[in-house]
Amino acid sequence: MNSQPRRSLFAPQDPPPVSVFNPGGGASFLLLGDHAGNAIPRALGTLGLDETERTRHIAWDIGIGALGIALAETLDAAFICQAYSRLVVDCNRDPAAPDAIAEISDGTVIPGNQRLTAQDRAARIAAIHAPYQAAITAELARRDAEGGVTVLVALHSFTPSMGGVDRPWQIGVLHDGGDVSFAAALLRALRARGDLEVGDNQPYAMDATDHTIPRHAYARRRPYVELEIRQDLLDSPIAVGAWSHLLSGIFSKALAAGGR
Repeated sequence: MNSQPRRSLFAPQDPPPVSVFNPGGGASFLLLGDHAGNAIPRALGTLGLDETERTRHIAWDIGIGALGIALAETLDAAFICQAYSRLVVDCNRDPAAPDAIAEISDGTVIPGNQRLTAQDRAARIAAIHAPYQAAITAELARRDAEGGVTVLVALHSFTPSMGGVDRPWQIGVLHDGGDVSFAAALLRALRARGDLEVGDNQPYAMDATDHTIPRHAYARRRPYVELEIRQDLLDSPIAVGAWSHLLSGIFSKALAAGGR
Protein backbone atom coordinates (compact mmCIF):
# COMPACT_ATOMS: atom_id res chain seq x y z
CA MET A 1 0.00 0.00 0.00
CA ASN A 2 1.21 3.50 -0.81
CA SER A 3 2.47 4.96 2.47
CA GLN A 4 1.63 8.61 1.78
CA PRO A 5 -2.18 8.22 1.72
CA ARG A 6 -1.97 6.22 4.96
CA ARG A 7 -0.01 8.98 6.73
CA SER A 8 -2.38 11.70 5.54
CA LEU A 9 -5.71 9.88 5.96
CA PHE A 10 -5.22 7.49 8.87
CA ALA A 11 -4.36 8.18 12.50
CA PRO A 12 -2.71 5.51 14.69
CA GLN A 13 -6.09 4.82 16.33
CA ASP A 14 -7.82 4.10 13.00
CA PRO A 15 -8.42 0.44 12.12
CA PRO A 16 -6.57 -1.10 9.17
CA PRO A 17 -8.59 -0.97 5.94
CA VAL A 18 -8.58 -4.74 5.41
CA SER A 19 -9.12 -7.66 7.78
CA VAL A 20 -8.88 -11.35 6.95
CA PHE A 21 -10.62 -13.81 9.25
CA ASN A 22 -9.58 -17.47 9.17
CA PRO A 23 -6.93 -16.82 6.48
CA GLY A 24 -5.91 -20.46 6.35
CA GLY A 25 -9.45 -21.72 5.81
CA GLY A 26 -9.54 -24.83 3.67
CA ALA A 27 -13.02 -24.45 2.15
CA SER A 28 -13.55 -23.66 -1.54
CA PHE A 29 -15.50 -20.55 -0.58
CA LEU A 30 -13.89 -17.13 -0.30
CA LEU A 31 -16.21 -14.78 1.61
CA LEU A 32 -16.10 -11.05 0.89
CA GLY A 33 -17.47 -8.08 2.81
CA ASP A 34 -17.35 -4.93 0.68
CA HIS A 35 -19.39 -2.92 3.22
CA ALA A 36 -18.78 -4.81 6.48
CA GLY A 37 -17.73 -1.79 8.55
CA ASN A 38 -18.81 1.79 9.18
CA ALA A 39 -15.60 3.33 10.51
CA ILE A 40 -14.58 6.81 9.36
CA PRO A 41 -10.93 7.92 9.46
CA ARG A 42 -10.36 10.45 12.21
CA ALA A 43 -9.01 12.88 9.64
CA LEU A 44 -12.48 13.03 8.07
CA GLY A 45 -14.34 13.60 11.33
CA THR A 46 -17.94 12.39 11.03
CA LEU A 47 -18.36 13.40 7.36
CA GLY A 48 -20.80 15.93 8.83
CA LEU A 49 -23.28 13.21 9.82
CA ASP A 50 -24.88 12.47 13.17
CA GLU A 51 -24.68 9.04 14.76
CA THR A 52 -28.08 7.97 13.43
CA GLU A 53 -26.95 8.50 9.84
CA ARG A 54 -23.54 6.94 10.47
CA THR A 55 -25.11 3.73 11.74
CA ARG A 56 -28.03 3.25 9.34
CA HIS A 57 -28.01 1.32 6.09
CA ILE A 58 -26.53 4.11 3.98
CA ALA A 59 -23.23 3.72 5.85
CA TRP A 60 -22.72 -0.07 5.78
CA ASP A 61 -24.26 -3.49 5.33
CA ILE A 62 -25.68 -4.02 8.81
CA GLY A 63 -24.99 -7.47 10.23
CA ILE A 64 -22.59 -8.60 7.52
CA GLY A 65 -19.40 -8.31 9.56
CA ALA A 66 -20.79 -10.68 12.17
CA LEU A 67 -22.29 -13.02 9.58
CA GLY A 68 -19.03 -13.21 7.63
CA ILE A 69 -17.07 -14.16 10.73
CA ALA A 70 -19.66 -16.76 11.72
CA LEU A 71 -19.67 -18.28 8.24
CA ALA A 72 -15.88 -18.30 8.14
CA GLU A 73 -15.87 -20.39 11.30
CA THR A 74 -18.72 -22.69 10.24
CA LEU A 75 -17.41 -23.33 6.73
CA ASP A 76 -13.69 -23.13 7.54
CA ALA A 77 -13.53 -20.37 4.91
CA ALA A 78 -11.52 -17.17 4.70
CA PHE A 79 -13.45 -13.89 5.05
CA ILE A 80 -11.89 -10.73 3.60
CA CYS A 81 -13.61 -7.52 4.63
CA GLN A 82 -12.90 -3.85 4.99
CA ALA A 83 -13.61 -1.67 7.99
CA TYR A 84 -14.61 1.68 6.54
CA SER A 85 -18.02 3.07 5.73
CA ARG A 86 -19.09 2.99 2.11
CA LEU A 87 -19.76 6.71 2.58
CA VAL A 88 -15.99 7.19 2.82
CA VAL A 89 -15.45 5.14 -0.34
CA ASP A 90 -17.58 2.33 -1.76
CA CYS A 91 -15.40 -0.71 -2.39
CA ASN A 92 -18.09 -2.26 -4.60
CA ARG A 93 -17.86 0.56 -7.13
CA ASP A 94 -15.33 1.26 -9.82
CA PRO A 95 -13.01 3.80 -8.20
CA ALA A 96 -13.44 6.06 -11.22
CA ALA A 97 -17.25 6.06 -10.91
CA PRO A 98 -18.83 9.24 -9.48
CA ASP A 99 -20.81 7.21 -6.92
CA ALA A 100 -17.68 5.56 -5.51
CA ILE A 101 -17.85 8.49 -3.08
CA ALA A 102 -21.52 9.40 -2.78
CA GLU A 103 -22.56 12.99 -2.26
CA ILE A 104 -26.15 11.93 -1.46
CA SER A 105 -27.39 8.54 -0.25
CA ASP A 106 -31.06 7.59 0.21
CA GLY A 107 -31.96 11.26 0.45
CA THR A 108 -29.21 12.14 2.94
CA VAL A 109 -26.67 14.75 1.88
CA ILE A 110 -23.14 13.76 2.93
CA PRO A 111 -21.48 17.09 3.83
CA GLY A 112 -17.98 15.61 4.02
CA ASN A 113 -18.27 14.36 0.43
CA GLN A 114 -19.18 17.66 -1.17
CA ARG A 115 -16.77 19.42 -3.53
CA LEU A 116 -13.94 16.93 -3.10
CA THR A 117 -10.79 17.52 -5.11
CA ALA A 118 -9.26 14.86 -7.30
CA GLN A 119 -6.55 14.52 -4.65
CA ASP A 120 -9.15 13.99 -1.92
CA ARG A 121 -10.76 11.18 -3.90
CA ALA A 122 -7.43 9.63 -4.80
CA ALA A 123 -6.33 9.56 -1.15
CA ARG A 124 -9.43 7.63 -0.06
CA ILE A 125 -9.18 5.21 -2.96
CA ALA A 126 -5.48 4.54 -2.38
CA ALA A 127 -5.88 4.10 1.37
CA ILE A 128 -9.03 1.92 1.47
CA HIS A 129 -10.36 0.72 -1.89
CA ALA A 130 -7.04 -0.31 -3.43
CA PRO A 131 -5.71 -2.41 -0.51
CA TYR A 132 -9.04 -4.18 -0.12
CA GLN A 133 -9.15 -5.18 -3.77
CA ALA A 134 -5.45 -6.07 -3.69
CA ALA A 135 -6.03 -8.41 -0.74
CA ILE A 136 -8.66 -10.28 -2.75
CA THR A 137 -6.36 -10.47 -5.77
CA ALA A 138 -3.51 -11.83 -3.65
CA GLU A 139 -5.65 -14.49 -1.99
CA LEU A 140 -7.05 -15.64 -5.33
CA ALA A 141 -3.53 -15.84 -6.79
CA ARG A 142 -2.44 -17.97 -3.84
CA ARG A 143 -5.40 -20.30 -4.32
CA ASP A 144 -4.89 -20.50 -8.07
CA ALA A 145 -1.29 -21.53 -7.50
CA GLU A 146 -2.54 -24.40 -5.35
CA GLY A 147 -4.78 -25.55 -8.21
CA GLY A 148 -8.14 -25.50 -6.44
CA VAL A 149 -11.49 -24.00 -7.46
CA THR A 150 -12.56 -20.90 -5.55
CA VAL A 151 -16.21 -19.88 -5.22
CA LEU A 152 -16.53 -16.17 -4.49
CA VAL A 153 -19.34 -15.22 -2.10
CA ALA A 154 -19.92 -11.48 -1.67
CA LEU A 155 -22.05 -10.84 1.43
CA HIS A 156 -24.38 -7.85 1.58
CA SER A 157 -27.51 -6.83 3.47
CA PHE A 158 -30.48 -4.63 2.57
CA THR A 159 -32.85 -2.38 4.44
CA PRO A 160 -36.36 -3.82 4.99
CA SER A 161 -38.00 -0.75 3.47
CA MET A 162 -36.82 1.68 0.81
CA GLY A 163 -38.67 4.80 -0.25
CA GLY A 164 -41.64 3.79 1.87
CA VAL A 165 -41.97 0.42 0.11
CA ASP A 166 -41.58 -2.75 2.17
CA ARG A 167 -39.38 -5.46 0.71
CA PRO A 168 -40.79 -8.97 1.09
CA TRP A 169 -37.62 -10.92 0.34
CA GLN A 170 -35.62 -12.43 3.15
CA ILE A 171 -32.65 -13.13 0.91
CA GLY A 172 -31.67 -12.22 -2.62
CA VAL A 173 -29.39 -14.09 -5.01
CA LEU A 174 -27.60 -11.69 -7.35
CA HIS A 175 -25.80 -12.67 -10.54
CA ASP A 176 -25.06 -11.28 -13.99
CA GLY A 177 -22.12 -12.21 -16.23
CA GLY A 178 -19.41 -14.83 -16.02
CA ASP A 179 -19.96 -18.29 -14.56
CA VAL A 180 -23.41 -18.23 -12.90
CA SER A 181 -23.50 -21.98 -12.15
CA PHE A 182 -23.10 -21.64 -8.39
CA ALA A 183 -25.53 -18.71 -8.14
CA ALA A 184 -28.15 -20.68 -10.10
CA ALA A 185 -27.66 -23.80 -7.97
CA LEU A 186 -27.89 -21.74 -4.80
CA LEU A 187 -31.09 -20.05 -5.96
CA ARG A 188 -32.67 -23.44 -6.63
CA ALA A 189 -31.57 -24.82 -3.27
CA LEU A 190 -32.89 -21.83 -1.34
CA ARG A 191 -36.25 -21.92 -3.10
CA ALA A 192 -36.53 -25.68 -2.62
CA ARG A 193 -36.69 -25.14 1.16
CA GLY A 194 -40.15 -23.62 0.76
CA ASP A 195 -39.85 -21.40 3.82
CA LEU A 196 -38.04 -18.38 2.37
CA GLU A 197 -39.01 -15.53 0.08
CA VAL A 198 -36.00 -15.60 -2.22
CA GLY A 199 -35.27 -12.84 -4.71
CA ASP A 200 -33.69 -13.56 -8.08
CA ASN A 201 -31.72 -10.35 -8.68
CA GLN A 202 -33.98 -8.75 -6.07
CA PRO A 203 -34.08 -6.39 -4.22
CA TYR A 204 -31.19 -5.30 -6.43
CA ALA A 205 -30.16 -6.50 -9.84
CA MET A 206 -26.48 -7.16 -10.21
CA ASP A 207 -25.27 -4.97 -13.06
CA ALA A 208 -22.45 -2.77 -14.28
CA THR A 209 -22.50 -0.71 -11.07
CA ASP A 210 -21.07 -3.67 -9.12
CA HIS A 211 -17.30 -3.89 -9.05
CA THR A 212 -15.88 -6.61 -6.79
CA ILE A 213 -17.48 -9.72 -8.29
CA PRO A 214 -17.13 -8.61 -11.93
CA ARG A 215 -13.50 -7.67 -11.32
CA HIS A 216 -12.46 -10.94 -9.72
CA ALA A 217 -14.88 -13.52 -11.13
CA TYR A 218 -15.98 -12.81 -14.68
CA ALA A 219 -12.86 -13.00 -16.83
CA ARG A 220 -11.46 -16.01 -14.95
CA ARG A 221 -14.85 -17.78 -15.03
CA ARG A 222 -14.84 -18.17 -11.28
CA PRO A 223 -18.16 -19.40 -9.83
CA TYR A 224 -19.70 -16.76 -7.59
CA VAL A 225 -22.76 -15.34 -5.92
CA GLU A 226 -23.59 -11.96 -4.45
CA LEU A 227 -26.00 -12.44 -1.55
CA GLU A 228 -28.34 -9.86 -0.02
CA ILE A 229 -29.94 -10.62 3.38
CA ARG A 230 -32.57 -8.39 4.96
CA GLN A 231 -31.08 -6.43 7.81
CA ASP A 232 -33.86 -7.00 10.33
CA LEU A 233 -33.04 -10.72 10.09
CA LEU A 234 -29.46 -10.10 11.24
CA ASP A 235 -30.25 -8.04 14.32
CA SER A 236 -28.93 -10.37 17.03
CA PRO A 237 -26.19 -12.96 17.57
CA ILE A 238 -28.85 -15.68 17.59
CA ALA A 239 -30.20 -14.51 14.24
CA VAL A 240 -26.70 -14.30 12.75
CA GLY A 241 -25.95 -17.80 14.00
CA ALA A 242 -29.15 -19.15 12.46
CA TRP A 243 -28.30 -17.65 9.06
CA SER A 244 -24.75 -18.95 9.29
CA HIS A 245 -26.06 -22.46 9.93
CA LEU A 246 -28.64 -22.23 7.13
CA LEU A 247 -26.25 -20.81 4.55
CA SER A 248 -23.37 -23.17 5.30
CA GLY A 249 -25.61 -26.14 4.56
CA ILE A 250 -27.12 -24.54 1.46
CA PHE A 251 -23.69 -23.59 0.09
CA SER A 252 -22.54 -27.18 0.37
CA LYS A 253 -25.71 -28.46 -1.34
CA ALA A 254 -25.36 -25.97 -4.18
CA LEU A 255 -21.71 -26.86 -4.69
CA ALA A 256 -22.52 -30.58 -4.78
CA ALA A 257 -25.46 -29.99 -7.15
CA GLY A 258 -23.28 -28.67 -9.92
CA GLY A 259 -22.30 -25.19 -8.81
CA ARG A 260 -18.70 -26.27 -9.56
